[in-house]
Amino acid sequence: MDSITSQVYRQKYGAAVNGTGNDTVYAFAECMKDLSQNDCNLCLARVKIQTTKCRPIQRLTKGGRLFYDGCFLRFDDYDFFNEGLSDLDRVVCGGGDFVGDKGLFGEIVLDLVRNMSFWGVRNDGFFTGFVSKGNLTVYGLAQCWEIVNGSGCVGCLGNSVSRIVSCVPKVEGRVLNAGCYLRYSLTRFYNNSGSDASSGNGGGSHRSAIVASTFGTAAFLVVVAMISYFARKKILRQRRAKKKLGALLSIVNKSRINFSYETLERATNYFHISNKLGQGGSGSVYKGILPGGQIVAVKRLLFNTTQWADHFFNEVNLISGIDHKNLVKLLGCSITGPESLLVYEYVANQSLHDHLFARKDVPPLGWEERYKIVLGIAEGLAYLHEESKLRIIHRDIKLTNVLLDEDFTPKVADFGLARLFPEDKTHISTAIAGTLGYMAPEYIVRGKLTEKADVYSFGILVIEVVTGTKNNAFDQNSYSILQKVWNLYGKGKLSEAVDSSIKGKFSEDEATRLLQIGLTCVQADAELRPSMSVVLCNFVPRRVGKEHSVEH
Repeated sequence: MDSITSQVYRQKYGAAVNGTGNDTVYAFAECMKDLSQNDCNLCLARVKIQTTKCRPIQRLTKGGRLFYDGCFLRFDDYDFFNEGLSDLDRVVCGGGDFVGDKGLFGEIVLDLVRNMSFWGVRNDGFFTGFVSKGNLTVYGLAQCWEIVNGSGCVGCLGNSVSRIVSCVPKVEGRVLNAGCYLRYSLTRFYNNSGSDASSGNGGGSHRSAIVASTFGTAAFLVVVAMISYFARKKILRQRRAKKKLGALLSIVNKSRINFSYETLERATNYFHISNKLGQGGSGSVYKGILPGGQIVAVKRLLFNTTQWADHFFNEVNLISGIDHKNLVKLLGCSITGPESLLVYEYVANQSLHDHLFARKDVPPLGWEERYKIVLGIAEGLAYLHEESKLRIIHRDIKLTNVLLDEDFTPKVADFGLARLFPEDKTHISTAIAGTLGYMAPEYIVRGKLTEKADVYSFGILVIEVVTGTKNNAFDQNSYSILQKVWNLYGKGKLSEAVDSSIKGKFSEDEATRLLQIGLTCVQADAELRPSMSVVLCNFVPRRVGKEHSVEH
């Protein structure tokens, strides 16, 4: 501690190794870079006092770590100096729920933490800033520790972003990782004004006057530029939409998938509320009966979303030719009426989310049903990624986008965010789209999209299905379900994570295998995640003799 203290007093961080053999101790401390040196020294003094309270935890024999909002200290009996992540990393949420538009709040938090991660990596592992929309502002800070190298910082911040969004709608969240710290809050908690306090000679007020004058002119120019930019952007977006829909129009009119608007209007009893099946981000879905008696689901796409043309194009152009038992089939569309409509096969049993968390009028899903559902989703994704003529990434795998048939056969739905993956590409870069809690770290931070983004989402879904717990839920120790499952895996007690509603009525070997598959799929490093065909080969041996052999 003496060695660390002297280093921190000089440079705000310090590392030391002391002892020999089994009695060697590694230690590290660092202050947040926005602190003044004096505040850093005070924080370190306080945190050092707390080290005496550290006791052996789980498999750590001689270690401890302490997080203050201003500084961090850790000591251990092994060399952790380039460790970015560990099984003791935690997410801490607090401050109560946000009162107001929770959707907008969630968008701002996601934008903020993505910005912090992106710019933090490019700014020597440190970044503070805020994002404002309307009259709502959220502040944030991200910092990698000096002992973590560049790739370790990228992985740590990426992991932090993917986990901290589970705090929403809490007004404050922190990720306490081995290699970094990330925090957001509704109140400004950092000090990035620098150390140049105003002197008593009036220089401070003079500088303020210059800044105010400059900002007044700059603000006017910025406003003019922004108005021009967004106006042009809107015009270009409308042109692209018209061009895209124009190209589709000739294709649709010549095909068998073309429905008249009037036919679908009558089929749904003019979109009567009694026929409404659900509401999603891209539109509402209604039950309809075609003239021949066939029951269908009709989606009305919302025109007030900027992605409606892309959504429509994706569904019709990419998905209309796909036919797989675990993918909802697109039967047709209407493009000539007052609104765009998509027609799907009708799936009677609602969504997987409804059966796990929403419906109280049905018994809990049994183990055989859950196993069948997870296996079917894996087969559907393997088909999209590797077996169909087109290589397709879904981008929004989640419980609400898995529908269940009468016999609980799962069908992956809603391909509005899907992307065609070129055969000659290792990845594609695209704007971020999807659902908080299901998006892979590399996709959130860098916009890097591969099939492994779907694999990550699948892993989250598997863990939710087996445990009967949402990914954004926390226990009394502020552990997320992912942390809880990782901890049980380390103790060799994975079966304890299974949903209590089916305790004693499941195969322990199968449950353990599925949870292991889920954990493998949610690894922070995309390269370590398996392909979906490999996932299928790791299901329990009851699959032997079917489409994929164990020898894959």
